[in-house]
Amino acid sequence: MFLMLLAGAAVCAIYAPWAGLYDLHQLNVMPQRTWIYDYQGKPFSRRAGEDRVITPIDKVSKHFINALLAREDSRFYKHHGVDPVGIARAIFRNVIHLHAREGASTITQQLARNSFDLGGRNLHRKLLEAFLALRIERNCAKGQILESYVNRIYFGSGLFGVDTASRAYFGKPSARLTLGEAAVLAGLIRSPNRFSPFKNLEGSLKQRDTVLDRMASLGMISQAQADQAKAQPVTVSNSRPPGAGDGYAIDLIEDDLSLNLDSDQLAEGGLRVYTTLDPALQKTAEAALDAELTKVEERPGYAHPRRADFHPDGPAKTPYLQGAVLVLDNQTGGIRAIVGGRNYAESNYNRVYAKRQVGSTFKPFVYAAAYATGAVTPATPISDGPIAPRELHSSSNWSPGNSDGTFRGVMSAEEGLILSRNTMSVRVGDRAGLDAVRKVAEDAGLGSVPSFPSIFLGSFESRLRDMVSAYTVFPNGGVRRQPYLIEHVEDAKGNVIYRAPSLEYPVLPPSVCSMVTSGLQKVMQRGTGASADFHQPAAGKTGTTNDYKDAWFIGYTRSLTCGVWVGLDDPATIVARGYGAALSLPVWCDVMNAASNRYAAQPFDVSEIPSEANPSGTRKKPFPGRLLNSFRHLFGGGD
Repeated sequence: MFLMLLAGAAVCAIYAPWAGLYDLHQLNVMPQRTWIYDYQGKPFSRRAGEDRVITPIDKVSKHFINALLAREDSRFYKHHGVDPVGIARAIFRNVIHLHAREGASTITQQLARNSFDLGGRNLHRKLLEAFLALRIERNCAKGQILESYVNRIYFGSGLFGVDTASRAYFGKPSARLTLGEAAVLAGLIRSPNRFSPFKNLEGSLKQRDTVLDRMASLGMISQAQADQAKAQPVTVSNSRPPGAGDGYAIDLIEDDLSLNLDSDQLAEGGLRVYTTLDPALQKTAEAALDAELTKVEERPGYAHPRRADFHPDGPAKTPYLQGAVLVLDNQTGGIRAIVGGRNYAESNYNRVYAKRQVGSTFKPFVYAAAYATGAVTPATPISDGPIAPRELHSSSNWSPGNSDGTFRGVMSAEEGLILSRNTMSVRVGDRAGLDAVRKVAEDAGLGSVPSFPSIFLGSFESRLRDMVSAYTVFPNGGVRRQPYLIEHVEDAKGNVIYRAPSLEYPVLPPSVCSMVTSGLQKVMQRGTGASADFHQPAAGKTGTTNDYKDAWFIGYTRSLTCGVWVGLDDPATIVARGYGAALSLPVWCDVMNAASNRYAAQPFDVSEIPSEANPSGTRKKPFPGRLLNSFRHLFGGGD
């Protein structure tokens, strides 16, 4: 007896002070999962972490509280953290059955080991757990202990806390749980992954029946109520919460959160991140890019590795044909879809942010600068003939030709944009002046543009993100809105802790944008984009770089601007005559046709165009123009 007392005193002397070292405030510090919502406020994805929504105990069904106590700790209100009666009962039953059949941990002890790192399954941990449970009971009310427990405990399928489990399994908050549903959740606690209703509904129902019988034996409910609850079917929700997804959009969201929130806010979790993403359009863009580029790879004689033969080995870049898609909302600058490659799992390198030569997609800004300075109007006659030595003010000996090797004489300036004539575009840029063209480009957000005349033909590098953003100037009447993905962020209490700034930059007069849009509409009616399978009011421009290493198409309606780039990560000729109209435009059409039901493509406002520009509005493409365009792309022409 003396030795036992001495051992007990030693245990108390060691473990009581040790238990006093733990900060009990941590009982209520539970990481909550950060949820990401789409542009309609619907769940889109979530960040990695514990899926939990903390709920006050008075918002939890009494059925669940009773089922929990019956299952885990029927003497919860009679002990002070450790239950001697429960320990004696567990020892007796385990001895009778000759194996560890029943544990003796109280809810308070379970809370202690789930809240703190107490070590492995051994006597040391059990002693520390017991003394910590005694300390918790001395400092916390029973209701506080229950609230911490029901919010912290794991319910299988990645779900933490009773409210999260209730919403996931049954599609309702925990306050509305029926008796049978409450018993199902209580039955999960001892083996949550094994008895998850998503994986093992039959097993979870057997555990429910065990809990109901226990509740009846304790007098919490009558046996008739237990039998009635057993007879009621349990309907498991078909709508599981979205997983913690990977993807180019998620990467960008993570980057933006890291830039705009501090590390403590991110670590605590429980954030609600509202984005501008349209999930349906995102999926369409992902599928369209891969499907259209697969068609290119299946062409006879295609010379590069195909994605179908690719075996990932870790590099960010890939040897097969790649592409990128970005869709912006013109009115806000919000990103509706962003696709940085054909398959995120094979390459997380985001090509929306890769710098590539822009080619003829830059020509609209050359014409915009010329219109804005008054150097030309859309109707001004411009020669498409060879450029003579010393003809250009900006260069004494540069004489570029047209991509088809032909010259067509004198045409209107607008015709040079429609047909993407190099010699005309250079002359238009030369009249506007190199500095004026560079200023328009930089004001539109294209960064620092080189100071040499070949920029008139897009002989510099930029990112798809910047090019698409710059194009929104035209449907927006001369105003560029900064692209963004996160609308606002709320903390776990619903307080807005971040809101995207509304950034607008005036770039061009509305009349100039109307003139450019009029020309770019005709690009899609009878110019380089006439093969487009899109039959609503739209404007856009193709782009193809030297040796067919980059293929672009950027186009817009009044609602959306969408840009597509196609190329190899290590620049090389994609295919012979691989124009933007052949490689990128089909992707654009797939995306924009899918978007047209939700984002109306209304006619453009061309009222600002001067009378001599002879605006054509939104007339349908003439059939001969489409036919001629098809022959031109087969046998030569602009890009």
